[in-house]
Amino acid sequence: MARESESGLPIEPVYGPDALEGRDTAERIGAPGAYPFTRGVYPTMYTGRPWTMRQYAGFGTAVESNARYRQLIEHGTAGLSVAFDLPTQMGHDSDAPLAHGEVGKVGVAIDSIDDMRVLFDGIPLDKVSTSMTINAPAALLLLLYQLVAEEQGVPADRLTGTIQNDVLKEYIARGTYIFPPKPSLRLVADIFKYCKAEIPRWNMISISGYHMAEAGATPAQEIAFTLADGIEYVRTAVAAGMDVDDFAPRLSFFFVARTTILEEVAKFRAARRIWARLMREEFGARDPKSQMLRFHTQTAGVQLTAQQPEVNLVRVAVQGLAAVFGGTQSLHTNSFDEAIALPTDKSARLALRTQQVLAHETDVTATVDPFAGSYVIERMTDDLEAAILALMGRVEELGGAVDAIEHGFQKNEIERSAYRIAQETDAGERVVVGVNRFTLDEEEPYEPLRVDPAIERQQAQRLARLRAERDQGAVDAALSALKKAAESETENVLYPMREALRARATVGEVCNALRDVWGAYVPRDVF
Repeated sequence: MARESESGLPIEPVYGPDALEGRDTAERIGAPGAYPFTRGVYPTMYTGRPWTMRQYAGFGTAVESNARYRQLIEHGTAGLSVAFDLPTQMGHDSDAPLAHGEVGKVGVAIDSIDDMRVLFDGIPLDKVSTSMTINAPAALLLLLYQLVAEEQGVPADRLTGTIQNDVLKEYIARGTYIFPPKPSLRLVADIFKYCKAEIPRWNMISISGYHMAEAGATPAQEIAFTLADGIEYVRTAVAAGMDVDDFAPRLSFFFVARTTILEEVAKFRAARRIWARLMREEFGARDPKSQMLRFHTQTAGVQLTAQQPEVNLVRVAVQGLAAVFGGTQSLHTNSFDEAIALPTDKSARLALRTQQVLAHETDVTATVDPFAGSYVIERMTDDLEAAILALMGRVEELGGAVDAIEHGFQKNEIERSAYRIAQETDAGERVVVGVNRFTLDEEEPYEPLRVDPAIERQQAQRLARLRAERDQGAVDAALSALKKAAESETENVLYPMREALRARATVGEVCNALRDVWGAYVPRDVF
């Protein structure tokens, strides 16, 4: 009896040549490193070098997070991935009333350049690649990073890394938006132009499907809505006067890896093929690098369980393998205790060791794209491609990603999928080991990492000292210049923003200056 994939597509018990009947498989999948990049974006893939091993980390104060980053580097992490606390993500200072109770909880608190200096103290920014999961205030954190590098003597053209900077998915699935869509897209375009001119090796956006998947999106929905957002960003940059080949090589993507290995591998292959065709045929991209869909992967946090948490080690290994078979450029493997609390030092190290075992103790790096030509993978890739294109077509019919967001289309589709998964789990139709089958009568005790609530008071004290020490006149003048630039339709706001941050304006003050001009986004009810 046939099963269904996570996207609701049939999985047959046996596949043979007839599964590919009428399809010129060799032409459709091409060669590794060649259009349409089904088999990977580089000719040698992992046979030349492994993927970048990142570990997403950040909690409490900059001092504590800096210590964790140093430990990860010592253990072999090739790239840092910074988690910011909720107030920072929402553009509020740690002493703002809305920040109460959230300071340092889900990431590190960054209020000013003073915190950023501490966060990267002793870490040579010309030798590490840093990814920052930040969206609405992405420009601020990028500029703070550049300013700290400048103080280290590192020129901006030597900095490598990524800012997430994907605000559209915030309206769909995550909720850490600040400004309305139109000025948010203007800010994205300003970041693109700034990076092109000032930080040319930086990935200026990481268009993210991960959070949609965590909210319940199927693999087909995850790719469809992410690529639709990508189209919107490309259109915005082109409308702002940029040539597609000037910025498209620095676009990157961020996807999830679930435990369903076969569909995940097919999903990544389909995504590369669709994006390559879009960039070449719709946007006229000539540079092959503009046609490549390069992506970071994180294992599926939503599939981790608080029950029997050690089982998550197995889940993460399987998910990591799916990402590697799918051709990811970088990977974060979740810690087994993340369904309970922030990862401990030991669990974070084990997560990194999982990647190292995959890279050095298996043969998955010995050959490029080992699934190529598999009857089942190629058929699943074709089926997923068709399902993804159908969803993208519905987004276009609504006027594109922003208009579809205003209609609530993506959010409603994802919520329906999430509800179906919850029903299947509750009914026992979807087996979750340790939750609805193979359970224990009594769980073993586990001591999680806890954030000291005194952090909020400490950050408030740091802010008070900063405001007492800085040149307030210089801050006020810089913020005034930023507002003037924001009111203009042609001036790039990142240049006055950089000078405000250099003068020790806080994240909250800079965001409030932009709120004064652009307003704050309030979602409308969609029924």
